[in-house]
Amino acid sequence: MGLTAKIRTRDGWAVSHAVVTVTDMTGTQVLRAEADHEGAVRDTTELAPGAYTVIVTAVGYAPAASSAIVTASGRAEVGTVTLARQGGTELPPPGPWTIDPAHSSVAAVAQHLGISSVHGRFTEFGGTIEIAPDDVTKSRVEAVIRAASVDTGNGMRDTHLRSADFLDVERHPEITYRSTGLTQAGSDRWTVHGELSLHGVVRPVDLDLAYLGTGADPWGGTRAAFRATAELRRDDFAMNYNQVLQAGIAAIGTTLKVELDIQAVQGDSLPQA
Repeated sequence: MGLTAKIRTRDGWAVSHAVVTVTDMTGTQVLRAEADHEGAVRDTTELAPGAYTVIVTAVGYAPAASSAIVTASGRAEVGTVTLARQGGTELPPPGPWTIDPAHSSVAAVAQHLGISSVHGRFTEFGGTIEIAPDDVTKSRVEAVIRAASVDTGNGMRDTHLRSADFLDVERHPEITYRSTGLTQAGSDRWTVHGELSLHGVVRPVDLDLAYLGTGADPWGGTRAAFRATAELRRDDFAMNYNQVLQAGIAAIGTTLKVELDIQAVQGDSLPQA
């Protein structure tokens, strides 16, 4: 018996600070419950059978209201409630933002043997974001990644990735990305157009960007969160090495899925530790 619900953002993230209130048809509040760290609400309060209104609120999000029918068993299953960010089509406040590597990740996934995936990441990187004050499509981002910081959790494989067969970090120590434009692709979603310099080759690469919102941090600053993805072809960046197994299966896939989880701090520098 009771109420169950899941509270999510449009990108599927849990909203752990959401509050759910339930009112009956007279407008009287009969239940109030808070979501847990997974964005789940599980309340065992017994409700009389009938129709109710469910309102979900969370700081930084537009309230969402829906109807619910409580069955004879006293159970109300609201399902997944998706919250939209207030001012969802806006980017963070204008001005400079600095990427915080300690709270960000730059990861890539490659297919291995045609049946599984190898996950890797770069541990040393930095960058800046400039949000344009009048026209957000003129905002800019620049990032630099130290190629030798690649880490797949396997020392032998990482040494091979640093070699001339792949990243060739001796000749090309840095991977850089510079944006050339920005277009809106939906509420809270943007396409970042830019140029990626990788392995001595410069190619246009678009990032599918989701803006996850801003908030205060414990150190007195303001942070903005983003998630971005892209797909790269190794051949486009002159990384043609591969090993074909006896069955004709390539040991390593030709495409890389890039996954970026970025936190940026407002200002042109990171706070001192």
